[in-house]
Amino acid sequence: MTVVLLVLCMVVGALELWAGKQSKDQARAFERRIDELREQVGKQNGVLVTVGEQLTAELSRVKRDVLPALDDRLRRNTFQIEELGELVRHADDYLKAQEARLHELEQQRITLSAVRRKLTDLETRLRPLAERNGAGPGGPGLETALDRLAELERSGTEIWELQRDLTRTLEDVEDVVGDLLRYAGGELDEAVRESLLGERPGRAALLPGRLWARDPRLHDVLAEVYERCARTAGLRVRFRSGDGDPDGPRRLRYFLAGRTMDELAGAFTGLLISTGADLDRAGLLPTDVRVAGAPHPAERPVPEDETAFKGLLRALHDSDGAVAQIGPLLAVRTREELLCAVLTPSQTMEPDADETIWDPAAVALRLRRAAAHQLWELTEWASRPPTA
Repeated sequence: MTVVLLVLCMVVGALELWAGKQSKDQARAFERRIDELREQVGKQNGVLVTVGEQLTAELSRVKRDVLPALDDRLRRNTFQIEELGELVRHADDYLKAQEARLHELEQQRITLSAVRRKLTDLETRLRPLAERNGAGPGGPGLETALDRLAELERSGTEIWELQRDLTRTLEDVEDVVGDLLRYAGGELDEAVRESLLGERPGRAALLPGRLWARDPRLHDVLAEVYERCARTAGLRVRFRSGDGDPDGPRRLRYFLAGRTMDELAGAFTGLLISTGADLDRAGLLPTDVRVAGAPHPAERPVPEDETAFKGLLRALHDSDGAVAQIGPLLAVRTREELLCAVLTPSQTMEPDADETIWDPAAVALRLRRAAAHQLWELTEWASRPPTA
């Protein structure tokens, strides 16, 4: 029995020695694997550092060389396009004057033809009398008058043809300028995208602006109110273009500069809070959402930017459908409501923004999907008379 116990103890000892050896081998293998992984991670870190340095150098080169050159080219293109736009306006005025002149010449030609017919009839009636008195068939004065009328008719026809050629030439010029405007619009769109994504310096940032009204009679009034609001907000119009039927709804696109997107977002949010204070004072908001400590209108002077901003909102409300965008601010007037929102740069650059921005119903649906703190429903505010 003792021998069996000794044998068993020896077996257990051998197994423990064998298990310890296996554990040590596994530990050494695990340490070797850890070292290999550490070495691989170090190599990868070195590669990432190298790539990061290269990307940093490339980004610095782009900011130093490419972006200033692009901004200079954009300024030159904007100046040239403004000159071309002025040339087109002058050409359009000249074309209208020439059309009026052409219409007048056509009326003169018709009048001369009528006078010629009357003189021919008069010659026919006077020929027997002249022959009885021994004079020529028509007399020198009558023939001279008829020759002069024929010459005037030929001159009128030539002038009419010249006017027609000039009209075609001006139409060709308008086509060329239209192509240039579209090209400049694409360049400016790219500049706006880079500005919103933070790839341009703040001072050179271009911000998008849009204006559309269903009633064409409100185009000029809304454009004046819109530009006044942008101007009082510290912006200047770098470029403006429009398309659409002059007698129907027109799409006005603005490219604005002067402030960054974040600055404008804060300014317009403050103006909307002031408008919300008007709702509070009018008792249109529930007690739990009223603006605490909002002063009475008579207790403070109204700043110019707030006056212009509220003037734009009321002008939009007085229309039967309109959309206005100034950088992050987007306002829409549908047939039922007036909505405003201050959007983030990513929301402003949504893929379908350019396609739906001209449709008030689609813009209203888009604003309804924004966060609650971004959306302002101002229909009731705008329907009330302004506070004194």
